[in-house]
Amino acid sequence: MGAVPDEVSENLAGGEEEQRSFEDLGLEPRLIRALLKKNIEKPTLIQQAAIPFILQGKDVFARAHTGSGKTFVYLLPMFHSLFADSDQKKSGPRALILAPSRELCQQVYSEALSLLEHCRVQIKVTKLTKDMAVKDLTAALVEHPEVVVSTPACILSCISRGALQAKDLQGSLSMLVLDEADFLFDFQQGNDLKALVPHIPRRCQCLLLSATSSDDVEEWRKLVLHNPVSVTLTNDDNKDSDDIIPKSIQQFWISCSHSDKLLHVLALLKLGLVQKKVLIFVNSIDAGYRLKLFLEQFGLHSAVLNAELPQNSRLHILKEFNAGLFDYLIATDDSKIKEDRNVKSHQAQSNKSKRPKRKADSEFGVVRGVDFKNVFTVINFDMPESSSGYVHRVGRTGRANSAGSSVSLVSPEELDVFDDIKAMLGDEEEESGKPLLCDFPFLTKGAVESLRYRAEDVAKGVTKVAIREARAEDLRTEIINSDKLKAHFDNNPKDLDILKHDKVLSKKPPLPHLREVPDYLQDSTAKQASEAIKLSRAAMDLKKPSIRRQRFKKRLSKNKDPLSMGPSQGKKSGRVWTKRKAVGSEGKTKKARQE
Repeated sequence: MGAVPDEVSENLAGGEEEQRSFEDLGLEPRLIRALLKKNIEKPTLIQQAAIPFILQGKDVFARAHTGSGKTFVYLLPMFHSLFADSDQKKSGPRALILAPSRELCQQVYSEALSLLEHCRVQIKVTKLTKDMAVKDLTAALVEHPEVVVSTPACILSCISRGALQAKDLQGSLSMLVLDEADFLFDFQQGNDLKALVPHIPRRCQCLLLSATSSDDVEEWRKLVLHNPVSVTLTNDDNKDSDDIIPKSIQQFWISCSHSDKLLHVLALLKLGLVQKKVLIFVNSIDAGYRLKLFLEQFGLHSAVLNAELPQNSRLHILKEFNAGLFDYLIATDDSKIKEDRNVKSHQAQSNKSKRPKRKADSEFGVVRGVDFKNVFTVINFDMPESSSGYVHRVGRTGRANSAGSSVSLVSPEELDVFDDIKAMLGDEEEESGKPLLCDFPFLTKGAVESLRYRAEDVAKGVTKVAIREARAEDLRTEIINSDKLKAHFDNNPKDLDILKHDKVLSKKPPLPHLREVPDYLQDSTAKQASEAIKLSRAAMDLKKPSIRRQRFKKRLSKNKDPLSMGPSQGKKSGRVWTKRKAVGSEGKTKKARQE
């Protein structure tokens, strides 16, 4: 695979008025009907620009902000081609979708199955993961799926272990998709992808999709693509920034010391100054559990998502959060995890005699690509390592041009990366005269100071020992749940709501007086802002989707393990009948004694 020097470039401005339909793009009618069933009536700008070139068989590099519909950019023309050649049977996959993380692989896989279900076409799509046994990989590939969704490391593993023959890949593959390409070229995945390139046939159509651009992306574009079309979606014709953030996202920042970050997060959440649901990013796993234990004492339940947790648990946490079963999710930035793993790799060899700890998943990632549903606010508790990381974090809200906001807590030690972010966004102001990144207006100094005593008192109790114990306990629980999740929920889909991930980890129960903020501690400005946010939420008619969980409340109280409940615990079981009979006999005896 090589690059041809000349390429076509297409820049599409976000304010362009021309609107084309899916019929105008030339897509297969069954795909258009499937999109209508999914309530998707019109293509996004990036879909309008890129899909015609892909249908023509050209290599495409598409760059657009997160939430702009890049997944359908390649799924729709891919299925269009497969529908046309459905009679051709080949020994290997005809389309290969490579993503940087298991979470994104699962999202793409689910989206593909949803499309095919509405189309009612017999096309096999399979998802491969690196932890699958050889027999499972071979069984998945022996059915000759047309589309395979996986990571570069997993495909290399399939070739090396004999589950996938290199000659079959050379003879059948017609389309290669690199989703979130800028992340695929980072860290170890870039080496895995480089080792995979020789197995890709030269005739194969290649698509690169990304939210940002970098030197690595440019280098790989020349290596993988041939005579490519570059399609870039920008929000402003005069803006040359490679990192794009939709204008529908309001960006705020708060200056505070590192020790006061817990205090400021408490004020934002407890005083109701940000719209739910809230996604909070931290840079380390310990920081995530520290924040969770701290918020628990004030009655704010949250779940922690990190690379140590089993894959089934991570996917279930994402599903519950998207379903709205809890409002606060603390996520660890996967790029920071990989850096910490590289720095501490030599420590594992020196501690071989000690009990081995669970390793973080190298294919974990929620910062980029994963489509969180209805996230209104992103909070950067710890600032990202780069301006590109900031773009991907903030992009978890404001999906598909919906409204969203971000709040970044910036300490003096993080001013350098904050300056890089401001330089990336540019110094130009919007038409309204406000800067793109401005001070958070609703959190006054008085509102923060009113909570300082309580926050500092609780923070002292969140020690390193408490964090370590909570982290170990959460990991043990999730490993047990992960094993049970493998088969149970296929037969009992309604039980998904019972398995809670926002459970309390602290050993001491929260104090009742910390759950509510008394009126004498509330600042008038913050109180007015909170009331406005409540009215806004009521206007959007956002209902609590936790009704199904309440249906199982009685069952859950009788048995804390929802997965161990069987039909023997129904109302007609012998145990319940015996108990009722015993209660009735006791009542008769008591009545006889009274007489």
